[in-house]
Amino acid sequence: MREQQSEIHRDILGVRVAALGWPEALRKIEQAVTGEGPQRVFNFLNAHNANLAMTNKTYRQGLARCEVLPDGVGVDLASRTLHGTAFPANLNGTDLLPAVLVHIEKPLTVALIGARPEVLERAVVNFRAATPWHSFHAVSDGYFKRGDSAKVTERLEALDPDITLVALGSPAQELWIDAHIRPGHGRVVFGVGALFDFVSGSVARAPEMMRKLRLEWLWRLMLEPSRLWRRYILGNPVFLFNLLKYKIGGAGRNDRVMA
Repeated sequence: MREQQSEIHRDILGVRVAALGWPEALRKIEQAVTGEGPQRVFNFLNAHNANLAMTNKTYRQGLARCEVLPDGVGVDLASRTLHGTAFPANLNGTDLLPAVLVHIEKPLTVALIGARPEVLERAVVNFRAATPWHSFHAVSDGYFKRGDSAKVTERLEALDPDITLVALGSPAQELWIDAHIRPGHGRVVFGVGALFDFVSGSVARAPEMMRKLRLEWLWRLMLEPSRLWRRYILGNPVFLFNLLKYKIGGAGRNDRVMA
């Protein structure tokens, strides 16, 4: 199991989720990238991923071997229900990763894996424009054959990146990271979902007011109803049912400090 640093975690439907504010999260990620510690892997938990973790044992075990950050209003609701308080910050990858790259002044080598080829290419261009002191490299789009994963990790090893961003969607990206990412494939590795779609401009972010109201999921549903209706229209009630069942079962009622 990859080493995890000591800090407060909250049990959200059986998944350990770090309770960090923005300044602390940025500081800890910077330390992981620029320090001398072991490789760190970060993934994100939202309502959809929590549902996956309830039914997919391999996926849940993979999340247990990385650092999990809170993403969205669903896990905040779960935290309030199970622990009496919301998470200190909504550390979704779409906001966190650009903030991390701006925050870290030391030039970094950043590897990108995932998305359609044209989306990946545009994401690299826009990342370079936003933070030109870093070096961004498109290692592979997301349509490589999974049997060719060794070729992708060989490219990572040759590049020796400081940060590796993997955008294959859930649960594919978390499962792929857990199965294939090893030391030398990135000092810090993130599963980033639709980040490249947003950075490339191929998918528009929700208006600021909707983001403040924590309704970005509704915006995404309106943009891509045929792809996302199952995740939100069916998935949200399933998440609430799972949360109620977990609450009644007496699990996850206290914050836990874990090594």
